[in-house]
Amino acid sequence: MQQRTGLIAFWKGYDRKLYLKAAILADRLGYDSFWLPEVWGYESFQLLTEIAIHTKRIKLGTGIINVFSRSPALIGMSVATLDEISEGRVILGIGTSGKRVIEGFHAREFNKPLTQTRDVIRVTRALLDGTPLDQAGAKIGDYRKFTLDNKPVRRRVPIYVAALKEQAIRSIGELADGWMPIFWPYTELSRGHEWIAQGALKAGRNPSEIITAPFTTAIPLTGRMASEKARDIISFYIGGMGEYYKEMLTGMGYAEECERIDRLYKDPATRSQAKDAVTPELVDALTVSGNPLHCIRELRRRRDFGQDLPIINLPPNMPWPALAAFIATMAPRRFP
Repeated sequence: MQQRTGLIAFWKGYDRKLYLKAAILADRLGYDSFWLPEVWGYESFQLLTEIAIHTKRIKLGTGIINVFSRSPALIGMSVATLDEISEGRVILGIGTSGKRVIEGFHAREFNKPLTQTRDVIRVTRALLDGTPLDQAGAKIGDYRKFTLDNKPVRRRVPIYVAALKEQAIRSIGELADGWMPIFWPYTELSRGHEWIAQGALKAGRNPSEIITAPFTTAIPLTGRMASEKARDIISFYIGGMGEYYKEMLTGMGYAEECERIDRLYKDPATRSQAKDAVTPELVDALTVSGNPLHCIRELRRRRDFGQDLPIINLPPNMPWPALAAFIATMAPRRFP
């Protein structure tokens, strides 16, 4: 049985034509899914529509859209529309993003993020299965008896949630179809799985049916190049992406390393030294890096820790020949 692997593009400096070629190649090589992020660049549903028209089999995921900038109903409408165009290949990936993006870019209040996430799931589900919105169970807003005027291709589209905190991960077990951990140490996935199981028990669901789809940084390079690149990426996430990843990794036993990296990164005079504070243990926990054969074997091994659908980050700023080689190297057909 072929194991499932996804690809996700990098949002910053997104090259629309390049990543369209990447999605077409990934479709031919048997990847399970192709995911597009959304921050303050391109809008993802339109990009995925273009990809849907040029591909045949590969699933198409929003990886991720935030739950604030669109209304829950608009998200449901967008999902239903894209699912029709792609003939039933959509996965909805959602998350809260952060206060600075939601309030500073979208001018929306970053309020009750967990409730907002749950409302998006409930409203999307209701619109797809024909339940009037006043029966969706949403907590924010006063919905009336609206239903979609068009008939969705599927009455249920998979919904995956990117979450790092316990309460949000429990909610995935209760309501969603998949968990998308980001920069979560692979050896600690069991902690998240316990929280998912607790949420699933509350809702009478089978936790084994909820997919774990971690964003996975793969760096198939030889020699010191792999570890150098990995340390650079890790220092950016810990020191430059707010407090989310620093808090999570601190709670998982990396407090000393995180504090040192964060301190160096936040000072412009020492930022270039932050990557040197990333330990080999952090590189191993958060990335798959080394020569290509090692990366292939390691990615396969980590499935034993509960990685059902690893979603591999496509390297940014890479010319097409090198990007195509990366996609071919990590293709799922290589996994027995």
